[in-house]
Amino acid sequence: MKTLLVAEYREGKLQGGVYDLVAFAQKVGAESAMFLVGSDSELPKFAGTLYLADVAACGEYNPDVHKQLVLETIGKVKPDMVVFCHSSYGWDLAPRVAHALKAGQVSEVVDFVDGLPVVPVCNSKLRRKVAVKSGVTVLTLQAGAFSLADDPAGTPTVEKIGTGATGKIELTGYEYAEKGGVDLTKASVIVSAGRGIGKPENIAIVAALAKSLKGEYGASRPVVDAEWAEHNRQVGTTGQTVSPKLYVACGISGAIQHLAGMKKSEFIVAINTDKDAPIGEVADVLVVADLKQFIPVLTEKIEAM
Repeated sequence: MKTLLVAEYREGKLQGGVYDLVAFAQKVGAESAMFLVGSDSELPKFAGTLYLADVAACGEYNPDVHKQLVLETIGKVKPDMVVFCHSSYGWDLAPRVAHALKAGQVSEVVDFVDGLPVVPVCNSKLRRKVAVKSGVTVLTLQAGAFSLADDPAGTPTVEKIGTGATGKIELTGYEYAEKGGVDLTKASVIVSAGRGIGKPENIAIVAALAKSLKGEYGASRPVVDAEWAEHNRQVGTTGQTVSPKLYVACGISGAIQHLAGMKKSEFIVAINTDKDAPIGEVADVLVVADLKQFIPVLTEKIEAM
């Protein structure tokens, strides 16, 4: 099996998702090559062939040009799978490539089992394996779903590529959302509320525990979507990525999007009524309890210390 890994480059920097791609290739046991529109000065740690297009000539993003470069690289590598990150770059480019190849595309892959990609369904409560009928499969990988066991290593063999293709779209820059409210990335302790808190009034007990620990409270996406907490408190791929010394997950099942935003925390405590909740796989301590009863008692004990 062969894979072509499509790396990303933004504002002069190689994006970290490249190592999710490498971890995926290692998991499936595939021979892999990599594609990048970037620069010689910022190369991935990758022991394989890197097909490198010059970012100065091709732009950090030009969909027509980048699509043609990927297609030409596919012609050289002849991969079974073309693998993108599930990012704005991947969301836009992967379907263009899949359409040109008349290939099946599977988005937001979180695992690979029995030779098939696995995707979340029913708001990540269930997972399903997907079989694709086309000869080549185009995939996008959910951030954080695949991780290297060791630090990335290796020096790529660089093969320069180019194309005469042109495009009508010009990238003029990036516009970032204004930052406001709490910055969870600077908190050493975070206590986060998930859907399991039951109702918006119970945010108060989570916030009280965070205060007793001299930390901040956060929230999962369902809690933010329900408008029980502000968006600036959201942890996960569509919120903030955090790595506090202590992370307490309250009523959070452990969807891959949330885990990707907090799994680098130094110590993780999960409070959940379900002993088999996915959050338990990353937690250092799993407390199987009704959080509405457990958290107030814990808060009281901490404040009495």
